[in-house]
Amino acid sequence: MTHTNSPQNSSNPAIIVHGGSWSIPDSLREGHLVGVINAVKIGYQILQQQGSALDAVENAVVCMEDDPIFDAGIGSFLNEEGHVELDALIMDGSRLKSGAIGAVQNCKNPINLARKLLEKKDTMMLVGSGANKFAKAMNLSCDPKSLIIPRELDRWKQGREDIFTPGGTVGAIALDTKGKLAMASSTGGSQYKMVGRLGDTPLIGCGGYASAVAAATTTGHGESFMKITASKMAVDLIEDGFSPQAAAKEVIEKIRSINGYGGIIIIDNFGRIGYSFNTSRMAYALISQDGSLESGIDPK
Repeated sequence: MTHTNSPQNSSNPAIIVHGGSWSIPDSLREGHLVGVINAVKIGYQILQQQGSALDAVENAVVCMEDDPIFDAGIGSFLNEEGHVELDALIMDGSRLKSGAIGAVQNCKNPINLARKLLEKKDTMMLVGSGANKFAKAMNLSCDPKSLIIPRELDRWKQGREDIFTPGGTVGAIALDTKGKLAMASSTGGSQYKMVGRLGDTPLIGCGGYASAVAAATTTGHGESFMKITASKMAVDLIEDGFSPQAAAKEVIEKIRSINGYGGIIIIDNFGRIGYSFNTSRMAYALISQDGSLESGIDPK
């Protein structure tokens, strides 16, 4: 699980996305790979056209929210009462400004709602009924039932004894041609989660963080990443001189030490990329500053 590249011209864009870190079964392997490749290409095209890192990560995440293979947007897990509750976070490193949405039930693309919050309000986080109300005000609401697909309804009906613990959160981080960094992440959370439960995804510094120096986002067992504010830790390590790859490994070793599991992706303002995971698989795709595409799902 190594990927290193030396600092290049920071005016060249770079992007990496993930589609979850868990024991992805062979039957879902190809779908996850195709999904992350589609997403990274969408984000990179925006960057090539001088678009912002914020636009790139938002649209990359929308692509994965709309793909039911992932636990984000349509196709997300149902909570203990049989409803979909979605979380999302987007952050602009140049402004240290973010928008976070938690436990929204009526929005197909909560990352779009998080972006609206970032741009239109001083408030940084909205949850529950407040997020639902904001979705309606922004014309981003939908019928909550439209978020439920037969696969997840059947899984929910099977009962608690069949619960498994995937980490199908999706995320993206990017460096644009102006040298600005951004991150975005979205999730449906864990299967049979308590009503109103928030994991690390919408929590700034835990599920994601972006500064002028680096950006990071995580996937996996949210409570573990919350314990160590993992994404902020990664950015702090880079500011202390770590490479993105070294920082990624350090964070995942810390997660392992507290019996947690999951993965992290990181990019710095030189366009250097790092990722690490301690699960059996993590779907990822990246396009580095030289324009080359790399994707994978298995440990190296």
